[in-house]
Amino acid sequence: MEIFLVNLIAATLRVSTPLLLAAIGETSAERAGVLNLGIEGIMFFGAFTGFFVADVSGSLWAGLLAAILSGVLAGLLMAFLSVTLGVNQHVSGLGITLLLSGLSLFAFRLNYGGRSTPPSIEPFGQLSPFAGVPILGTLFKQYLLTYVTFLVIVPLAWWLLYRTSFGLKVRAVGENPEAADAAGVNVFRVRYIVLAIGGALMAMGGAFLSLSQLGAFTHGIISGRGWVALALVIFGNWDPLKVMGGALIFGGTYALQLRLQAMGLKLPIPYETFLALPYIVTIIALVIAGRNASYPAALLKPYHRE
Repeated sequence: MEIFLVNLIAATLRVSTPLLLAAIGETSAERAGVLNLGIEGIMFFGAFTGFFVADVSGSLWAGLLAAILSGVLAGLLMAFLSVTLGVNQHVSGLGITLLLSGLSLFAFRLNYGGRSTPPSIEPFGQLSPFAGVPILGTLFKQYLLTYVTFLVIVPLAWWLLYRTSFGLKVRAVGENPEAADAAGVNVFRVRYIVLAIGGALMAMGGAFLSLSQLGAFTHGIISGRGWVALALVIFGNWDPLKVMGGALIFGGTYALQLRLQAMGLKLPIPYETFLALPYIVTIIALVIAGRNASYPAALLKPYHRE
């Protein structure tokens, strides 16, 4: 039982990593008043870009950098549509998801469509600072991006949002852009910056799957994780630490259903029930937490300077 729990916790951290990266990126965008529904497409685009560049160059780090840059560009495209042009945020976000998903699939078929076997690369290996130590050696055998996400990105996002002047500007822009503008804050610049950063984090989440966890790119690599990340932002009430808690709940449920299937338990329920379990738990948690959610006041509202 002890080994089962340790392996479950270790798997939870790995499964939660891409969700958490994407959700933190979305949190920063929504805190500034922009709903980025392009999250699913950006993750997909980041997964493909990272895999393709790593495959061509032979460098996983080059692939990761390329994925991050692709996310920045996607975030800037979202900013141009929603901030500069004032296009409806639902429309522009969904358009970006469709555009980037289509481009990724087209490029994938163009470069790998003729192969008889799916392409793959040697992924990032797992690191274990406690190698050989019982329990700790298994628990902390994680990918570098997992360590960076939980120990650097989440605390840094919280600190920037609540303890810096830039975070104050982001929150002010998301609550009352007119007042922020009157106080001398460049609303357009702030939204461009957070959307670019958010896009980078979303693409990193996608690249984690193709460069670390799988070492391959498939059509279903994201499998709705972008939409789950959107739900986690609401569950966490737009707070990076609470969002991390939501990601761990989903990741733990997902890891649990994988292990229950692997154990081959003879239960009088179809295996599809296990597959749906994480999403059911997410919906229930969202319904409970969403009742007391305090949305940024300017969310979904384009700002036009008088």
